Amino acid sequence: MNLGQHQQEFARDFVKLLAKAFELGYEVRIGEVERPQMVQEFYFKTGKSKTMNSMHLKKCAADIHFIDKAGSLCYPKELGEYWQSLNPLNQWGGFWKSFTDQPHFQRTV
Repeated sequence: MNLGQHQQEFARDFVKLLAKAFELGYEVRIGEVERPQMVQEFYFKTGKSKTMNSMHLKKCAADIHFIDKAGSLCYPKELGEYWQSLNPLNQWGGFWKSFTDQPHFQRTV
């Protein structure tokens, strides 16, 4: 599978994730999806990222912020589990051990 096909699959799963969030009663605020190389370099140098191989650079990642019914920002584990159930290449940053990144949803390519 080439990068373009991975991007398409990521987009399909992203839509499913958003639909699931709405179904569960969450509102959604979408953060960064595509990231320029120079921004990644800055994030890496300042410790906001632990890699120079971010899936944002490949348009295969998105930062998503969920708002619950009380209006509070949250990162539900059930949505991370749902995301990872859609495809074995999907990862939620909330499950990472060395660097937790709860808003981060990616397809590893």
